[in-house]
Parts: sequence; structure tokens; C-alpha cells
Amino acid sequence: MEESWATLGVDLHLERWGEATRSGVRKGLTDALREAVRGGRLAPGIRLPSSRSLAVDLGIARNTVADAYADLVAEGWLTARQGSGTRVAERAVPRPAEPAPRRRAVGGPTYDLMPGTPDLSTFPRAAWLKAARRAMAAAPNDALGYGDPRGRVELRTALADYLSRARGVHTDPDRIVICAGFAQGLSLLGGVLRARGLREVTVESYGLDVHWNLLKRAGLTTRPLPFDALGTSTDELGSMGSSGSSGSGSAKVALLTPAHQFPMGVPLHPDRRAAAVDWARRTGGLILEDDYDGEFRYDRQPVGALQGLDPDRVVYLGTASKSLAPGLRLGWMVLPAPIAAEVIEAKGGAEWACGALDQLTLAEFITSGAYDRHVRGARLRYRRRRDQLVAALAARAPEVRATGIAAGLHAVLELPPGTERTVVQAASWQRLAVQGLASFRHPAASPPERDALVVGYGTPADHGWAGALEALCAVLP
Repeated sequence: MEESWATLGVDLHLERWGEATRSGVRKGLTDALREAVRGGRLAPGIRLPSSRSLAVDLGIARNTVADAYADLVAEGWLTARQGSGTRVAERAVPRPAEPAPRRRAVGGPTYDLMPGTPDLSTFPRAAWLKAARRAMAAAPNDALGYGDPRGRVELRTALADYLSRARGVHTDPDRIVICAGFAQGLSLLGGVLRARGLREVTVESYGLDVHWNLLKRAGLTTRPLPFDALGTSTDELGSMGSSGSSGSGSAKVALLTPAHQFPMGVPLHPDRRAAAVDWARRTGGLILEDDYDGEFRYDRQPVGALQGLDPDRVVYLGTASKSLAPGLRLGWMVLPAPIAAEVIEAKGGAEWACGALDQLTLAEFITSGAYDRHVRGARLRYRRRRDQLVAALAARAPEVRATGIAAGLHAVLELPPGTERTVVQAASWQRLAVQGLASFRHPAASPPERDALVVGYGTPADHGWAGALEALCAVLP
């Protein structure tokens, strides 16, 4: 057993392990748990994993864990009740006099509810390995060469079929370009648009600053559209690219998340979907559609891709980052004919940044049906978590309303006015990683501002979800 660290079922970093004997391991585990409780890393009331599951996680005997728990119950650090499991004993916990961001960062969070990442512990390793073996066995020799800058034709063909069937995208393999995730795709598009003389891209009021910064590095400024109860307002698109606009560099490109606005979670209203496409047709504009989690919907009908309304005016961008894992670095662009050649040229004369073997594996994963099976299973798991989050809020924080929960991997928790900063600060002292809505607001967005948390309920592993949910409820008004 490694001496430096081990992972507890609630994602706790344990420092001191004992000698590789039963008594030594038991003492080391007992000391590490005691120190975690004493130091506040295990908050009062938090339920610990069962002795069986913790033993499996740590690779030690179940009796060793049970004995360590018993020692700490006897000392008063833990409590154990039939039907309630083993929990950290309630007691007064001293609070630091003043918040200190540097102190908060030491050791990292105990619970992670940051949005944007799926539960990586559920990555289908066995099915992926089988697909990799089949893909390698069938791969032609030229698959190991530099390749087509558009990506492997096997993956482009599989995606053309899947996106048509599942997302309503109209395309063929020649119009698809594989990229290293959404970031590379947006960077390539930004460079092409700037080379065309564009100076500005219209974006949504709420989004990711990393995307705005990618466009900025390409030499483009961003201007936000208003946001209201129906989602992003497309009314201001009507004046863009008209005869009264400020020249050839005025905004004729809009970056949107129409199926599930990030982070607010609402779909673009049907009338506004039509208005956006009409604007692009009328002005010769272009819409960049970020379909970042289109597979995950729960109690509503699927919202098809905007690209299906006009494949010549919409660039569709998707990735495997939410459905599988961001570490795969696999994304795709479905390009209109007028811009396809320029993007392919910008990507280079030979494939780069996307490994051919991973592309072949994903192609096999899709065509074999394993991808659909994985997505269906993940959809059920995330829906259960969504329902548990809503139930916990109703029971313990009835003043907090969850919105944007019909789809996706995160929820927006509406807070009383003026409380967002306080709640985020309180979460930091519970070693709970969450993000306030303010961090997703474009600097130039018009008021009014809203107080809310953006909670990624898809992020924790199963064994850490209950503890993360409890820690969240503890800091809400």
C-alpha cells in the first residue's frame, strides 16, 4: 500500500498510512480519519462509506476498516446507528476569523460540484477496450500515417449517421472535421473568420469566458445578446450585417447554445430559433452552434440541432467531452460548404492533435451500438441525481429553486438577492467546489444581474454524491 495517499469513499485525501501489517494499517487508517475529522476536512454529520465499500476502495480487509470505525466511535469522533450508517459526530467546529482564498485552495476541495464534467468514474472502460481491440484489428496500415486533416473517414462516416439519427443534423462525411475538442474547433473557426475580415462575434450574455478568450486571441471581440425568460434574445441580431452596420467587420457571426443554454439551462425559444436562422440567411451570416450536451434530456422532448434548419448557415460543433470524457479530446465540426475548405486548410496539410487510434475506437464504439447504450445508462444515472437534488432542496432549502433542469448535467439554483457571494464563500469553508452565476456573465452584459449557483450534479463519483449533496444543502440559505 502506498504511503503517500489513499482515497476515501467521500473523496478525502488521507495522509499517514502505517506499516503493511494489519495492526499497522488499522492504526494508520484510524489516525488519518481522526486527523481528517479534527481538521474539518470531514464535516460534522457527513456519512462515511460502508466498511465494505471503503475496504474495496482502499484495497484492505473489511475488518480493518470496521475496527478503525469502532475505535473512532469509542473515542467520540464518529457515531454509528442502525439504518443511519457511520457519520462524523456533531460538534462545534471553530471557523477561521477571516476567509483566505489561499488557505482554501490548500489540498483542493473535498466535494466537487463544478459544472462542465461528467462522472468520470463511469467511463465505459471495458466496452471502450473491446472497441479499441476491434478497431485495431480492422485498421488499415494507412491509419497509422499522418492522415487526412478532416480526420479518419471511419469516424466521420459513423458521426454522419449518428448525428442525423440522434440530433437531426444534415451532413455527409466530407463536411465533417474532427478536432481536439470544442476549444480547437472554435480556435480554428476564429482564425478563419478573422482572416475573412471579421472583427466581432455575437455571443450569449451567459457562457464560458474560456470561449470568449479563444475568440479574443483570434483577434475578435465579443458582444453579448440580452437574456430573458425565453432564453437568449435574438432581436438584436436583426440590425447586424444590415446596410446601416459599421462596415465589413461588423458582427455577422453568432455563437449560441440553442438546445440547452449554458449555463442557464433553457432551450432557445422556437420563434427565436427561426429568427436566428432567418437573420443568417438574410445577411449571409453564420451561426456557430455549440451542442455541448444534446444527448442528456430527462422530462422533455429532445430539441434537435439548429443546424437542421439550414445546414448552409450553421456550423454544428459537438464533442465526446460530456457523453464520455473530456480527456479523449475528441470533437467534431459539421461545416457549411462555403467555409469548409478554409477550415480544413487552417487545420493543416496533415492530421494533428487528434490521435487516429482514438478516432477509430470511437467510430467502432458508435457503430457497434455501445455509444447509444452508454448514453442511455448515463441519462438514467444523471436523472436520478437531478431528482435527488430537487428533493433535497425541497426538504432542506425550500427558498432555493432549481431551474434549467430538464436536460444537461447541471442545475441553476436561484438564491435570494445579494446572497451569491456569501454562499460561495460558505461553500469554500465546507471544502465544496461550486461556482456562482456571476462568473459566467459576460462583462458587457446588460443588467439585471441574478444571484444563483451553477451546480454540476454530474461531476462527483457515485460514492461521493451523497456527501456532496449534504455539503451543498448545509451552505444554502
